[in-house]
Amino acid sequence: MTNSIRLLVGCASLILGLALYGGAAAGPLDAPGYAKAFSCSACHGFAGASAADTVPVLAGMPSWYLKKAIQDYASGKRPAAEMESYSKMVLELGVDDVAAYFAGQKKQPTPVKADPAAVARGKAASTQCVVCHGPEGKGDPAKGIPDLTGQPPGYLKNQMLLFKADRRSPGDETLKALKALMRTIPDEAFGDLAAYYSSLR
Repeated sequence: MTNSIRLLVGCASLILGLALYGGAAAGPLDAPGYAKAFSCSACHGFAGASAADTVPVLAGMPSWYLKKAIQDYASGKRPAAEMESYSKMVLELGVDDVAAYFAGQKKQPTPVKADPAAVARGKAASTQCVVCHGPEGKGDPAKGIPDLTGQPPGYLKNQMLLFKADRRSPGDETLKALKALMRTIPDEAFGDLAAYYSSLR
């Protein structure tokens, strides 16, 4: 048997094997909603596994939270020039499908490493955050409170600063207490809190 024939037989066997293996081998590319969520990968990484310090991880994000974020971005309730047009596109494509796609992906915590000293300081400073986000930072879906764990520290820090300045969801009465709390925290402490919650898994 020549090398060419061996190669053809090998390729045919591989294709047949994959066909027989079917859904058991399905990955992110095969999941329903992938085609609609594909454009998000340009910033949020393949299957929502962001490797950037300032871009949130979408993989494993609960669909209820992602849907709310998309709707708030699209309506202008959560101002962000870089997200407004994309969120409107997601609404057109089908926000339920996109949110379900990312919720169905295995959560990939950020690869960005937090400074151990900052993590320790953040843990000590986090006692005031436990009331809402819980002792492990997992949040409370029943109250609309998100999981902070494993998100990039740069992203978490930026969101806290936006809350403090009332630039995230400005004027939202449901966030009034949170923003009041943020105003009591020195700006330099946000980096430590972000490092701590980012380090949790």
